[in-house]
Amino acid sequence: MKLKSGCFLQHLHLDEVYCLLSVRNAAALAEYVQFLDDLCFPDLQFYCFLCYVTDPNKDQIVPLFDLLERNVRGRIGFNELYVVACILLSHKNHLKRQFIHRHVGPAFQLLDVDRDNMIDFNEFEATRFLFNIQKEELKKIFKDFDISG
Repeated sequence: MKLKSGCFLQHLHLDEVYCLLSVRNAAALAEYVQFLDDLCFPDLQFYCFLCYVTDPNKDQIVPLFDLLERNVRGRIGFNELYVVACILLSHKNHLKRQFIHRHVGPAFQLLDVDRDNMIDFNEFEATRFLFNIQKEELKKIFKDFDISG
């Protein structure tokens, strides 16, 4: 997923060391989200938000919502939206690898579709759109990170 030019998130930046938003940028994101809804997005609002800021298709948004919405409330909270914003900005700022290394725990939880504390190749392939991983890169990256075989 790549950010669309002219959208609100284009004006935010990640810190290059920690791959997080500055306090000012996080506050701007919170204010933006609160303007849209009370810091939570139901599935339709999340879908519309992602269509506004990026270029995913329905087959990507629905699984992403399910991955983020793990507590079965039917809504995405600000924390989950913050992670999505950081992932999108890591693409824009060419910090994908740094983001994954800095935030390996949350990235792993996001990619672990069936929540068995392991990411198999099918899960990795199904979620590769989050980090704009091309099919050619997929096997190499999976082999590099696969420590359990």
